[in-house]
Amino acid sequence: MERFNTKKIILTIVILLITIMLWVLPTADLGINGMNVMQQRTLAIFVFAALMWLFEVIPAWATSVTTIVALLFAVSDKGFVLVEHGTAVSYREIMASFADPVIMLFLGGFVLAIAANKVGLDAYLARTLLRVFGSKPKFVLLGLLLVPGMFSMFMSNTATAAMMLAFMAPVLKTLPKDSAAPAALTLAIPIAANFGGLGTPIGTPPNAIALGALTKVGIDISFGSWVVHMVPYVIVLLLIAWVVLMLFFPMKMEKLEIEIESTSKFDRDFWIVAITMPVTILLWVTEGWTHFDANIVALVPFAVFSITGVFKADDFSKIEWHILWMVAGGFALGTCLNGTGLATVLINAIPFTKWPAVLVIIGAGFVMYLLSTFISNSSAASLLMPVLAVVSTAIKGELTALGGAASLIIYVAICCSLAMTLPISTPPNAIAASTGMIKTSQMVKVGLILGVIGGVLGYVLLRIAAF
Repeated sequence: MERFNTKKIILTIVILLITIMLWVLPTADLGINGMNVMQQRTLAIFVFAALMWLFEVIPAWATSVTTIVALLFAVSDKGFVLVEHGTAVSYREIMASFADPVIMLFLGGFVLAIAANKVGLDAYLARTLLRVFGSKPKFVLLGLLLVPGMFSMFMSNTATAAMMLAFMAPVLKTLPKDSAAPAALTLAIPIAANFGGLGTPIGTPPNAIALGALTKVGIDISFGSWVVHMVPYVIVLLLIAWVVLMLFFPMKMEKLEIEIESTSKFDRDFWIVAITMPVTILLWVTEGWTHFDANIVALVPFAVFSITGVFKADDFSKIEWHILWMVAGGFALGTCLNGTGLATVLINAIPFTKWPAVLVIIGAGFVMYLLSTFISNSSAASLLMPVLAVVSTAIKGELTALGGAASLIIYVAICCSLAMTLPISTPPNAIAASTGMIKTSQMVKVGLILGVIGGVLGYVLLRIAAF
């Protein structure tokens, strides 16, 4: 533990030295033409955040909060700013990152998931839906891909994996240790949770970060449009995962029963949640017809559950605030990249326009996949999305034939969720690995195959069905 702490201390010192050097060097020595002091400060803070996220010296959410505070003091109109330093950013715009509409969308998703778990609706749905798949092992496996996949579109993938593996634990213990069934059934759950999150804007934080980045470049994608494009893609991925798992882990038993205990009391609170949830989802997916903004609709269940007493004061502690603040840090960086003019300076400094747009999209996706394999996908998205928003502006003309800026940024968001080769890649992987039912080599093999297939299909999707 002492050596671990020493390593973090050394990393922190090195990162701070790099940040200070970028902060105090004469702008002319940075080799970027036209950079003023405000832009230099923004660059220094961006590099600080990137390195802290990359090496995870402190929790990702702590890096985001620190970054926002640093931006408020360094580049906002209420910070340490002189007129000759350059253009200051409104402190209200930076602080608004904490309450960005996309943050509210995620908050509504968390409240829905908490309420569903509280009244037992999630367990009831899991039991009911899995029964449809019968007791033949191959169809049970399919159920363990499709059902958690659906849940993780509206719940966090971590919560989905934890819930489903808890349901499966008694079943897994009864299976022969020398059979392939335990590995197949266990692997199915994190795969489903990771892929399923792609289905909706609230399914996983990188989706929200991508939407925020797109908003910065003037592109608004509705909840319904995202679902129409991504849910079919998710279903295809899950079916491919089903085939891959059956090939690598053939299950020879003839019957497999899964019994899930339901704690549902079918009382007043249960029915309030059971009615509010589908109504909210319906309003989300029909945004194009009703014109009710999805971010506003997300607050409907919050209001309903609060006024009816389903959601109480102590339930606030169950909201994953660290995820919300993590996402806010990326939004604040994007605001300051544009607000100080640093985005324009970087566009002029890096010859993106000379690169083939296809290479930019695939290269960015690969970098995101690699980063997300070793650090949290939220950190990786917060690190790269603001930069990619700048890049998409620089090569706007070249991207038009490939689906525009949305293709670049959404493809990179897809690659975040495809990175699941190691136990450390995503929390669902870590939860599955902790059961002892799968080997790391098995996770790597299946994760790499599905990652490559998913990357190719994701690119094809965005070419033939642009947002």
